Amino acid sequence: MLPALLRENRDFRRYFIGQSVSLIGDQVSLIALPLTAVLALHATAGQMGALTTAALLPNLIFALHAGVWVDRRGSRRRVMLAADVARGLLVAVVPIAFALGQLTWTLLYLVAFGSGTLGVFFFVAYGGFFQTVVERQDYVAANSLIHGSRAFSFIAGTSIGGVLVQLLRGPYALALDAASFLWSAFFLGRIDAAEPSPRALDTSAGLLAGASWIRRNAVIRAELLGVATLNLFNFMFFALFLLYATRDLGIRPAVLGIVLGSASVGTLLGSFVTARVARRLGVGPTFLIGCVLFPAPLILVPAAGGPHWLVLAFLFVAEFLSGIGLMLLDIMAGTISAATVPAQLRSRVSGAFMVVNNGVRPLGTTIGGILGATAGVRPTLWIATVGSLLGMAFLWPSPIRSMRDVPEEEAAA
Repeated sequence: MLPALLRENRDFRRYFIGQSVSLIGDQVSLIALPLTAVLALHATAGQMGALTTAALLPNLIFALHAGVWVDRRGSRRRVMLAADVARGLLVAVVPIAFALGQLTWTLLYLVAFGSGTLGVFFFVAYGGFFQTVVERQDYVAANSLIHGSRAFSFIAGTSIGGVLVQLLRGPYALALDAASFLWSAFFLGRIDAAEPSPRALDTSAGLLAGASWIRRNAVIRAELLGVATLNLFNFMFFALFLLYATRDLGIRPAVLGIVLGSASVGTLLGSFVTARVARRLGVGPTFLIGCVLFPAPLILVPAAGGPHWLVLAFLFVAEFLSGIGLMLLDIMAGTISAATVPAQLRSRVSGAFMVVNNGVRPLGTTIGGILGATAGVRPTLWIATVGSLLGMAFLWPSPIRSMRDVPEEEAAA
C-alpha cells in the first residue's frame, strides 16, 4: 500500500517517481564511468583523480552564481527539467563516442565537468522547489521517502550497474543513466505546482546574500559548519578505505562488496525509522544522533584486528550502523533547511551551502592521500574517524539541540 503522502499529493508523487529511477541511473554511472576510463582509456591514478576533480569543481565555481540566477529567474521546476534533459544528452555522448571509436580523455573530462555543472543548477533549484510540492507538516515524511529511494538505489543501482557493465561494458551501461535523466525530466514536466513569481522574491540581493544569511542564522550556520567538518574528515576516510580494506586487512573484492552492501541495508532501514525517532525524540536531537552515529561506528575500521571473521564483523557493524546514521542526518538536515530558509533566498542559500559542504570533499580526499602517504594509512584512518566527531563542537551548543518540532521559516533580513 502506498504511503499517504504519495497517494494524496500528486505533484510530489510525480517528482518521487522521476527521481527514484534517476537515482538508480546515477548509481549505475558511478560504476560505469570509472570503468570506462579504466577499460576503454587505460586510465592512470592521476587521470582518475583528475576525472573526479572535474566533476566536483563546478560546486566551487558555479554554486553561488547558480543560486543567484535561479532565485532571480523564479521558475525552479523548469531549471531542474532543463538540467535533467541536458545531462541525459551529455552522458549519452560517451557511449555514442565509444561506438564510433572517438572516445578521448578530453571528451570524458568535458562530460564530467558539464554534468557536474548541470547538477549544481539542478540541486540549487531543488533547494527552493521542494517547498512548492510539499506542505510543511509533511517535510519529515517527504524527506524520508526521498532518502529511502536513495537508499534503495544504493542496493539496486550498484547491482544493476555491475550486471550491465559485465554484459555491455562500461561505456554502453552509461546509456541507462542518460535515459534515467530523461525519465526524471518527463515527470518534472507533468508537475503543476505554483511557484513564487520573481516579483515576489528578493531579486536585488547579490552574490553573497545566501552566505550572509547563513552567517546570521544560528541554526543553519551550525548545521553547515558541523556537517562540513564531518564531510572533510569522512572524505579523508573514503579516500583510503578501499585501499586499507583490501591491502592491509586482506578483504577480497567480492567480500568487500557484501560489506559495503550492509551500509546500503542500514541506509534503507534508517529511512524507515527516522520519522518515528523524530516524533519520539524531536527533530533536532534526531539530527544530532545522526551526526554521531554516521561517523562514530567507522572507528571500528582502523580498530579491526585479530581473526579474519572478527575483522569482517567489525566492518559489517561499522558500515551497517553508519548507514543508519547517514539517513538520520540527511533526512533531518533536509527538513531543518526546508523549514528554516526563507522563500526569497532558498536557491542562494543552497548555493552557498554547496560551496562549503561540497567544496571540502576534494580537500578531504587530498589531505587523506597526503597523510596516508606520509603518516601511514591506518593512522590516517584513526585521524579521519575520530576527527569526524569534531563537527559536534559546532552543533551541540546550537539551538538545534533543543529543537523538538519542524522549525518556523526565518526572516530574509
